[in-house]
Amino acid sequence: MNKKTYIKSNLKKHKFKLGFLFIGFVLWFFCLPSEVFDVPTATVVESKEGIMLGARIADDGQWRFPKMDSVPYRFEQSILHFEDEYFYKHPGFNPVSIGKALWGNLTTDKRRGGSTITQQVIRISRKNKGRNYGEKLIEIVQATRLEAGYSKEEILGLYASYAPFGGNVVGLETASWRYFGIPSEELSWGQSAALAVLPNAPSLIFPGKNESILKTKRDRLLLKLFQKEIIGQTTYELALDERLPGKPFPLPELAAHLTEKIRQSHRGERIQSTIDYSLQKKINQISKEHYNILSQNQINNLAVLVLDIESREVLAYIGNAPTTRENNNYVDIISKSRSTGSILKPFLYAAMLDSGELLPNTLVADIPTIVNGYSPQNFDKKFSGAVPASVALSRSLNIPAVRMLRSHGLERFYNELQQMNFSNISHPSDYYGLTLILGGAESSLWDITKAYAGMASGLSFFNNSSSEYRTNEFIDPVYIRNEVADFGKIRNSSPLYNAGAIYNTLNSLQKVNRPQGEENWSFFSNSQPIAWKTGTSYGFKDAWAVGVTSKYAIGVWVGNADGEGRPGLTGIQTAAPILFDVLDVLPKSDWFATPYDELIEAKVCTKSGHLAGVFCDDFTSQWIPKEGIKTTACTYHQKVFLDASEKLRVNSSCFELSEMKQKSWFALPPVMEYYYASQHPEYKPLPDFAQGCLREGEHTMEFIFPKKNETILLPKDFDENLSEVVFKLAHRSPDTTVYWYLDSQFIGSTQTFHEIALSPKSGTHFLTATDQLGNELRQQVEISKASL
Repeated sequence: MNKKTYIKSNLKKHKFKLGFLFIGFVLWFFCLPSEVFDVPTATVVESKEGIMLGARIADDGQWRFPKMDSVPYRFEQSILHFEDEYFYKHPGFNPVSIGKALWGNLTTDKRRGGSTITQQVIRISRKNKGRNYGEKLIEIVQATRLEAGYSKEEILGLYASYAPFGGNVVGLETASWRYFGIPSEELSWGQSAALAVLPNAPSLIFPGKNESILKTKRDRLLLKLFQKEIIGQTTYELALDERLPGKPFPLPELAAHLTEKIRQSHRGERIQSTIDYSLQKKINQISKEHYNILSQNQINNLAVLVLDIESREVLAYIGNAPTTRENNNYVDIISKSRSTGSILKPFLYAAMLDSGELLPNTLVADIPTIVNGYSPQNFDKKFSGAVPASVALSRSLNIPAVRMLRSHGLERFYNELQQMNFSNISHPSDYYGLTLILGGAESSLWDITKAYAGMASGLSFFNNSSSEYRTNEFIDPVYIRNEVADFGKIRNSSPLYNAGAIYNTLNSLQKVNRPQGEENWSFFSNSQPIAWKTGTSYGFKDAWAVGVTSKYAIGVWVGNADGEGRPGLTGIQTAAPILFDVLDVLPKSDWFATPYDELIEAKVCTKSGHLAGVFCDDFTSQWIPKEGIKTTACTYHQKVFLDASEKLRVNSSCFELSEMKQKSWFALPPVMEYYYASQHPEYKPLPDFAQGCLREGEHTMEFIFPKKNETILLPKDFDENLSEVVFKLAHRSPDTTVYWYLDSQFIGSTQTFHEIALSPKSGTHFLTATDQLGNELRQQVEISKASL
């Protein structure tokens, strides 16, 4: 063979060897899947401090937490000295250990594995396939590949994350919580040693069984750690006395409904939430205590939400309490739609302040009202006649709210609610009608609390910036730690309510005005200022209490998830006490600063709350929203002329001009006066005219019932007889005699109390009332029969 032929022959042999080596390298390089462990994991939710709040089992029924980032030192030393002392030195397998194991298997009846931790990771990832020499060879090959692609710390982390610890408990972190009720970094030496020996034979050494075997193995490991000077004498002796794992502990369940909420969107992940661990625990206890009281009245459900105003992070989330499956307690109430009751009233008040339709204390009518057949009633069934708008809000009066909504515009207010992202108020405005302001719509505690937070946040940002606003103040709160709320762009004008209107609204809500019949309202006082509002739905089915400070927003709902109403289920009696207990555990915060750039100083009539008119003799200087300067001046003060005694009114038709006394007088319309005077002893009705004086333009009488364009229904009683109708009017001089006529037929006269009852026939009638001085009222009345 010549030299050339020899070289060619050798090149062929080398090419074959190189090709064989290349193929072998490719097979070795791709012998591991891209994900060593492609298995479902549990959903784990932590507080913002990294403390576990709750967890949900993996889809395959295993308690397998997501992969650990690091392995605690105590467990690392325990597992290395129990399983693989040369872990940080070998390339994935230990030839010496394998040789000893092979020799022992051939010469004795005992079986030894000789596997390294790396090999065990491979075996676990291959779902513990049968132990034979072929499988062992595959483990060795894949172990070397694992060592080439992962660091030693990562491999140890895989072992700690996916090793079996008995039953359906997988991974060190899971085992630490299940067997000791603590996170793995808090494991003692005795606990770490006990868990280190479990993966070696999890089916044989199960906590609660074979304690002697488990204790022997643990103590042997502890002795080895002591002899290797990993632990000292005292630590060793104390560790020997530590208890062994027993019956599995239940996992923490501090925010069950938030955990479930996160599971639905982040299944199988470890999520750090925005929840404040200490605060969540405290409010859990508050909720439990109130639940125990409320359940005695068969009120079985409640929910609490606490938000950080500035970041809009969820700090506490009680979807229901307590977290049992009785009485629908598994339902997350925070996201469910419920009747809003009166909880939307502050937004209407802010809207009317913002648009300049009223001032903070403008008198609004609280009188019998009927709008298209709808007759709202106050909670106490009484009327105030006239009441400052701020007081109507703080006392949650229904009739002024309905009248204000009608004045502001139903469609207009509906659109404003849409701007605040009330997602559940989704029907057209006509669907709700004027009941929208009294609970005719439904919303969730989530949307309501974020809306209150949006108002407070808008005011705070205005004060802390260069008098600016953000376009997305009513954003959804965030509950994942790394998420940041997007408040939109910065602008100079308010996209909804200006800071002056919000400030006045929150000031009104800060006042503790005790409603009639609600004496316990005055018990709620706190060193920390808060603007708060309660609400109660029709039928006593939903009770609300929502409050804001300059730092926090608190939302509370109380009721029954199935919609059952209960006596006493009102916002003030059931939800407000929870609100104030929650407020007590929150850090103190100052009240909102005054937004002077959105306010203007004006003279305001003390009695009417309107801008002071020319006849208003009692006024104060107040800071009002800028648009408020457009409101009308006081119309309730008028100039009157009196005789020398100042007890009778006079005019030029009956009195000398030179002898008249001029005076400013605060006078309400007859119906408002009728109810207002009985509650305000200081109120003085207009004096009567002196005898012989003309009364041109004098508005002395007004029908209380019926109102204009009102159809009266005549129901039948149980004896099939038609019920009577009671006609009623207000007169400036109650002692005056009033003569009543129906269709020009005299039906009677009244004095002092101007009420008259009769049973008219159905159809159209004309009701006329004439007083003894000749003043007359005339109104068309529609009468209709209605069955019982």
